[in-house]
Amino acid sequence: MKKIDRYIIGKFLGTFFFSIVLIMSIAVVFDLTEKIDNFFENQVPMKEIIFDYYLNFIPYFMNMFSPLFIFISVIFFTSKLAGNSEIIAMMASGISYHRLMVPYAISATILFVLSFVLTGYIIPPASEKMLNFQDKYIQRFSRENARNIQMEVSPGTILYIETFQKRTNTGYRASLENFDGKKLTMRITADRITYDSAYNWHFSKYVRRDFDGMYETLSSGNQLDTILPIVPKELFYTAENAQMMTNPELKKYITHQRERGTGNVQAFETEWWKRWASPIGAFIMTFLGVTLSSKKVRGGMGKNLGIGITLSALYILFSTVSTTFSVSGVMSPFMSVWLPNFIFLAIGIVLYIRVSR
Repeated sequence: MKKIDRYIIGKFLGTFFFSIVLIMSIAVVFDLTEKIDNFFENQVPMKEIIFDYYLNFIPYFMNMFSPLFIFISVIFFTSKLAGNSEIIAMMASGISYHRLMVPYAISATILFVLSFVLTGYIIPPASEKMLNFQDKYIQRFSRENARNIQMEVSPGTILYIETFQKRTNTGYRASLENFDGKKLTMRITADRITYDSAYNWHFSKYVRRDFDGMYETLSSGNQLDTILPIVPKELFYTAENAQMMTNPELKKYITHQRERGTGNVQAFETEWWKRWASPIGAFIMTFLGVTLSSKKVRGGMGKNLGIGITLSALYILFSTVSTTFSVSGVMSPFMSVWLPNFIFLAIGIVLYIRVSR
């Protein structure tokens, strides 16, 4: 690594961390102003506000908006280098434009690794504390009842529950069906199903039908005990729960739900691809920022910063809008998350070819 590499890396990372600390300080002040009434009304302890909410609020939103901060940081300090004719001096000393990109790529790699580790392994448990705090004191999002649940709890075994109450671990109007291929071999219907512990479930006032070819055996009773590899909390997972899972937990859950035939996994798949697309955005935003700001222009860096803020705002807006296509089923989770990266990468390549000439 040459001295010029260390110089650019130091400028890049220094500007990035300075800007992110500055913006997050402002964000905390605005958030506190907005929620201070809730804190007083619910008499929230100061310890919970600091350690359960804001200590987890900062890394969560810092990582969420890191592509924006990277883009603005690159444009800010690169425009300053170009304005001071430092890039011209580098080129005059024999450094090619491609070689100039090396320290930027190293810096982007550092931020990529940092963002990937934070997103996949550190932020999820922090998000759980933050969301639980919001659910308790600010706005409830957790459900007490689940309706029309249907899933494959094990190969060939389909469970249906019309209504399930979290507080009592009890469901109403339930059925359990066993299939051998496409052939129905057994069906249990019950007025009520209750979870006990360790995968033990109880059917109350049940009717059981066993099918053997053209013959049917009918039995009934007040209670039937069975083992089902499912626990009640799995019936209440929402999109917010995806943010609380580490990468291995999220991947395991998606695979498990697909095997069960559960259809509400789009939000979890979207979250999975976000955890790859967002860190990769560090490279794209760095690449795009350098090509926009490495030429010396009249008027200083104001024009470059204006373009940079506009493009980064469009990137965040496009990323937010495109993910809704996944939830509505218009587009696959992969394409809805990665489409903004593909488009802005194409823009960056075109600009890079023009500038490098």
